[in-house]
Amino acid sequence: TKDPKTVAGLYSSTDLSFLPTVSPKHITKLDNTQEYFEAFVLKNPFGTITDDSVAVVDNGNGYLHSGMYTFELGEGDARAPVAARFSYVWRKFAGDWKITHHHSSVRPAQPDMLDLARTNFNKWNDALQTKDPKTV
Repeated sequence: TKDPKTVAGLYSSTDLSFLPTVSPKHITKLDNTQEYFEAFVLKNPFGTITDDSVAVVDNGNGYLHSGMYTFELGEGDARAPVAARFSYVWRKFAGDWKITHHHSSVRPAQPDMLDLARTNFNKWNDALQTKDPKTV
């Protein structure tokens, strides 16, 4: 919906721990959640889950949803992907599902394995050039 109030309404007003992807803050109040989303929706976000799992807790009155997602942010040609990890804890309050915990962090870049392999090959090859078996 890109409506900050609607998005914030999915979060618990009483038991909240929110660690957003693009904020240094630990948000524990619903008002601050709405403020965060007022700024975030201006980035025109669209998220896609790329890997996830669910663990049911509290006899089905809650669940942990965690995994990886990618958000596209920005406008037109300036759109850029942000790969991130996430975890949400959803709990049922009076029949309504609310987010009580949300953590999202940018996924660390994986090493370029081809570059690493070539670097290691060069080390091995250089060691061979010494003609010293202990060096190899």
